Amino acid sequence: MNLKNTADRWGGVSQFLHWTIAVLILTIGAVGLVMGELPRTPKYFWVYTAHKSLGLTVLALVLARIGWRLYAGAPKPVPGTPRWQAWMASATHGAIYLLILAMPLSGWLYDSASGLRPFRWFGLAEVPKLAAPDEALASTAHSTHEWLFWLLIALVLAHAGAALHHHFVQRDATLARMLPRRWISPPRNEDSA
Repeated sequence: MNLKNTADRWGGVSQFLHWTIAVLILTIGAVGLVMGELPRTPKYFWVYTAHKSLGLTVLALVLARIGWRLYAGAPKPVPGTPRWQAWMASATHGAIYLLILAMPLSGWLYDSASGLRPFRWFGLAEVPKLAAPDEALASTAHSTHEWLFWLLIALVLAHAGAALHHHFVQRDATLARMLPRRWISPPRNEDSA
């Protein structure tokens, strides 16, 4: 497996970062949807700290992913992809990157402005505050964090739906090239048979 991206497929590093970030976002999102309902026990504070720690981990991973993409490039669109679809894919990817950056930053700002005691990333390192306690800022950051989450979910669903559309309807290699070789084969286009 190539670690670096090639003209026709994503390399191992890009695949690892893509799927790791995707799984973490799904996990963090699921936890975020239920953690407000938890009773105020020590487990509650552990869940909140894990949510925040994983969010900052995603922030670091997406920065690494952007850096890797700048270094390793990106595959060209699959041959035969209409120009508007290639543009839409680029715009969607850009928006997803922005949201994945904005989500943890808005959560971090909310935590900072809430005046809560400092938290430690996975209990290892104290995370600095981005702002002094400010109730209005905390409320705005919290609302922004929630809205960004729903917008991110909508874009991720569109992104996944487009990948499945390419695989099952357009029958091209779009999905297969973001997975390790031999996990799935690009569908055989019946027109070329």
